[in-house]
Amino acid sequence: MSELLSIALFLASVVLYAWKAGRNTWWFAATLTVLGLFVVLNITLYASDYFTGDGINDAVLYTLTNSLTGAGIGKYILPGVGVAVALVAVFGALGWVLRRRRHHPHHVGYSLAALLLALASVDASPAFHQISELVKSQSREGDPDFAAYYKEPSKQIDNPQLNLVYIYGESLERTYFDNDAFPNLTPELGRIKAEAIDFSNTMQLPGTDYTIAGMVASQCGIPLFAPFEGNASASVSSFFPQNICLGDILKNSGYENYFVQGANLRFAGKDVFLKSHGFDHLYGAEELKTTVADPTYRNDWGFYDDTVLNETWKKFEELSQSGKRFSLFALTVDTHHPDGFISRTCERKRYDVDGKKNLSFSAVSCSQEHIAALIEKIKASPYFKNTVIVVSSDHLAMKNSAWDYLNKHDRSNLFFVLRGDKPQQETLAVKRNTMDNGATVLDILGGDNYIGLGRSSLSGQSLSGIFMNMKEKVLAWKPDVIRLWNFPKEMKNFTIDSQKNMIAFSGSHFRLPLLLRVSDQRVEPLPESEYSAPLRFQLADFAPRDNFVWVDRCYKMGQLWSPELALSTDWCVSQGQLGGEQKVQHVDKPQWHGKTAFRDTLIDMERYKGNVDTLKIVDNDIRYKADSFVFNVAGAPEEVKQFSGISASRVVGAVVQCSVGQRRED
Repeated sequence: MSELLSIALFLASVVLYAWKAGRNTWWFAATLTVLGLFVVLNITLYASDYFTGDGINDAVLYTLTNSLTGAGIGKYILPGVGVAVALVAVFGALGWVLRRRRHHPHHVGYSLAALLLALASVDASPAFHQISELVKSQSREGDPDFAAYYKEPSKQIDNPQLNLVYIYGESLERTYFDNDAFPNLTPELGRIKAEAIDFSNTMQLPGTDYTIAGMVASQCGIPLFAPFEGNASASVSSFFPQNICLGDILKNSGYENYFVQGANLRFAGKDVFLKSHGFDHLYGAEELKTTVADPTYRNDWGFYDDTVLNETWKKFEELSQSGKRFSLFALTVDTHHPDGFISRTCERKRYDVDGKKNLSFSAVSCSQEHIAALIEKIKASPYFKNTVIVVSSDHLAMKNSAWDYLNKHDRSNLFFVLRGDKPQQETLAVKRNTMDNGATVLDILGGDNYIGLGRSSLSGQSLSGIFMNMKEKVLAWKPDVIRLWNFPKEMKNFTIDSQKNMIAFSGSHFRLPLLLRVSDQRVEPLPESEYSAPLRFQLADFAPRDNFVWVDRCYKMGQLWSPELALSTDWCVSQGQLGGEQKVQHVDKPQWHGKTAFRDTLIDMERYKGNVDTLKIVDNDIRYKADSFVFNVAGAPEEVKQFSGISASRVVGAVVQCSVGQRRED
């Protein structure tokens, strides 16, 4: 209903302005801006829904504000181009329609009415409501009973006896295993599931519905809700630093923890999460290049499942033979939306639905074959008797080519366990969720039967069985979960580790380089990543009186406020206000300690404007005092009027002699 209302208001605004408002540049610009915002919001909504099937949610915001390194975008290029063309076309059409009667005299009343209708269309749009709700949910108080249900487990298992193999099947939900709905889709893995402890009623909750969120839920017993202001979660060097997760307990109990996947580990911060919680051995797309038989055999995301699971088997054999206690986690990728990938070694390369090949179902049938083959090899080995094998989906399938068929059924996540020490076949229909997975595994391994909000489904009661509407309860706890990130509210003393490239203050650690906006009640971290503006451009957006701490390479701030450091590539710290005083300090020790000192000085707007203008100078226009180009420093010697073609990436750190005042081309 709200969608139809918003469209009606949008069209009414366009018609009213086009036919009655007349010519006025300001009213035209204001109305076009608001109508354009409506268009952008709705395209964002439909683009998000194309991926998630659930519009603009936490998965969208987290993914966009974290590392996108290694994202498999090949299958989205054409839709992306289509969206860009559509945006240009719509804006062009809007501008043309609104100016059709530009020769008529301006009418303030109609212009105001059209602008109000445009604003109302934005306010009524589902996209605006979804984004508003996400923003509001970040600042709510939370639920006072969170502390009663969040339980921290013991940090250690006494005398552990079993090794662990944990396989995450990308989007491999239990619905695919319904043989009545999808005959002969998963025969190999389905037979193994029938021999296991099969938990048939594992629901999906908010904050657990994408890969990294499913991993956090299953290992830490909490949904993944992160602070989004300033891409804050992308700047941290630790992930839920206060939480005790399954990997932490295993490491404290003498396990060596391994994680293997075909995609890039940096995508969505999986590397940060795993390193923060007990995993010392990580293998992703970059790490596997030197170990796989064919490094060129890849899909859009990374290595195919047959390659990844073969590496997993090799690692299982190696670790088992060493006699060490270990856990080995693997994550597949071939069943990733929108329609998956078919590896060259599987026998099941095609699955038809309604007489036509369905790519997503085909990818599922192929991938499950590889998972089953790995499990059969482990079962046939002499090491199975000391091993627990877990197979689970990371989350329910997102919008893929099987989406319409899946939604005709009651959907649930996959989670089953094979015990080599105590073979057991049982189907348990107890109501549960993916946060219970880690607690159930910990219980089997001899530890506690709870982790965070998760409970063992073998000896405890899931919170899904306690609360009538667990989804609403989880959303009520969202602010409480965000507080577990332990983001600081003040910054007084800080330490810079120039070897680890980190800054620490108030119990939190952040990666460098970093810009911080500091106020009395809040510290906002602003990181620099491949998808964000350089820190100096972000600093240029600060208000004249905003307190800042900027940790970056010396030459970046030295060219503004400390000329003697203008060619230094060491770390430096600058702090102050753009409209007041700025101080630059050289980090000259491996462990450098500093204090914030913001003076209440008179704001000089001329100084502010000069600082902003200097911060916004593009790299090629920066000049420094030197007789030659320094390739790891932005800009050129003062006497050089113009240059192009000099690549710092090709000659990092080198100094190339050239005639000053002369154009240099490579």
